[in-house]
Amino acid sequence: MAARRRGRSGNEADARRSGSRGSPRAARVRMTGKERRQQLLDIARALFAEKGFDGASIEEIAHRADVSKPVVYEHFGGKEGIYAVVVDREMQNLLDSIISALSAGHPRELLEQAACALLDYIDNSTDGFRILVRDSPVASTSGTFSSLLNDIASQVEHIFALQFSAKGYDPKLAPLYSQALVGMVALTGQWWLEVNKPKKEAVAAHLVNLAWNGLSHLEHKPGMRTRR
Repeated sequence: MAARRRGRSGNEADARRSGSRGSPRAARVRMTGKERRQQLLDIARALFAEKGFDGASIEEIAHRADVSKPVVYEHFGGKEGIYAVVVDREMQNLLDSIISALSAGHPRELLEQAACALLDYIDNSTDGFRILVRDSPVASTSGTFSSLLNDIASQVEHIFALQFSAKGYDPKLAPLYSQALVGMVALTGQWWLEVNKPKKEAVAAHLVNLAWNGLSHLEHKPGMRTRR
């Protein structure tokens, strides 16, 4: 009887050990350091877009990645670190898209391409855009979304400078108009993301219509009519 009890106990222990080896955590696929880092970034990106910086946590990032919290700390140092990397990547992706769109073409075509590039980013990288436009106490190494818009505006300045010179306007005003244009497109993009209509191409066409036709009818010396 004792032998049978020992046998059953041994079999039960073997079964428990076997079950442990077959658990999802034990069967976890081993990743390289680079693969693990990318996995953590992808998970964090989705969480920050969904919950914001304050709502996301290292615990949840680690849980979704099926790793311990020290693994996340090892790669990024903490929540601020992984958030900064996510934001920096999104800012660079958007800026690269805008710069590429402004590489060549007629000024009106450049405006169309820039507007479409921003709307394409919003459409294809919705999580990334939501992260960029959220307010956060963490400053990334590239700055804030406002600084990104400044970078984009600086890329658009030459369009206004060329048009102003050709039409006899003061080219020194190009930075002001480029800031106004980029701000208009960015805010419209946020609105379009929420309402999801009209179609992307129609939104871009109306933005360019306002910007281009407004540019075509600028006053040389605009003044206020309500304040003298």
